[in-house]
Amino acid sequence: MAIQNLLPANFAYVILTFFYSWVMLAYLGVKVGQARKKYDVKYPTMYSDKNPVFNCIQRAHQNTLEVYPQWLIFQCISGLAYPTVASVLGVIWVTSRFSYAWGYYTGDPAKRMNGAYGYIGYFGAILMSLVAGLQLQNML
Repeated sequence: MAIQNLLPANFAYVILTFFYSWVMLAYLGVKVGQARKKYDVKYPTMYSDKNPVFNCIQRAHQNTLEVYPQWLIFQCISGLAYPTVASVLGVIWVTSRFSYAWGYYTGDPAKRMNGAYGYIGYFGAILMSLVAGLQLQNML
């Protein structure tokens, strides 16, 4: 059976959003690697006692990794039910992680809140997943 017969018509947008998220994660990972060299933080050390800016760069990546699995699940569920809207919400969340990281990279952790708009995408995907589940149970 062809994949086009299994997935909603606009699910390609969801797949492209996943690819965009991979680009974002790769970017954040490269920035941590560059910071390790710049601030001389050797593996397997996660955080530096001497360089708080390194810690901010590391935390931007680590925090994104901490929430990423949940986002993937909700993005996939909501994308199966509402692919176009889920993709827009996904792009908002992924783009916000860049803003979050760039704010964090300044060394002032409060500036990570530049990416707070990402909660629109994150909670939107959660809500849409809930709606999809309720619809499957004929509760909506």
